[in-house]
Amino acid sequence: MLIYGKLIKKNMILTEEKAEYTDSDMTFQQKLTNCLIDICKKMDIQVPIWMNKNTKELAKFNKTFFTDEQFMEKVYFDRFEIEMKRKD
Repeated sequence: MLIYGKLIKKNMILTEEKAEYTDSDMTFQQKLTNCLIDICKKMDIQVPIWMNKNTKELAKFNKTFFTDEQFMEKVYFDRFEIEMKRKD
């Protein structure tokens, strides 16, 4: 699994990162969680709160986004978007 992450403010991309996990012993959820954590570390942001809407968007569109209310601390961007590319 390959995940691309973007921080967006006023429709401009501030930064982009990616993370990949291909370990066949890991579940889909473990790969997704590890990718999300890795991207957040690279971007120096906290891991957002995952909501039902994120699950539905990811299943339907292979992407989802997080807004400021999904972070415990104040953020400097409008949204954090992730897009999934399955490699396995």
